[in-house]
Amino acid sequence: MPVSRSMAALSGIAVLGLALTACDDQANGQIVAHNGERHVETVSNLVIGGCHRFPEGVTRVDNYTTSSLIMYSTPDCTVPRGGESVYLDGPSSDNVVGSAGLWRSFSFAPE
Repeated sequence: MPVSRSMAALSGIAVLGLALTACDDQANGQIVAHNGERHVETVSNLVIGGCHRFPEGVTRVDNYTTSSLIMYSTPDCTVPRGGESVYLDGPSSDNVVGSAGLWRSFSFAPE
């Protein structure tokens, strides 16, 4: 009898583990940021929710995920008065327009 209880417990743990991983909203792939020709940052498999900051302003972002991004010139994923955000589909790349300033943060677009 103890063997069957152990198997039941292990099976329950395995099912719970699978359920928790399936609930994890993650953008699989990489996002690579540059400032001019200089590499700034590469991030992988980010959580989709929330605002993500670059360590410094960037001029180009390569989105190697299947998720779309919204790029912001502010560090807190807000659009400044008279400003705009930029939508970047995945996978693709985009360069910042000189008048928009540098990109300082991004969030994932709702799917």
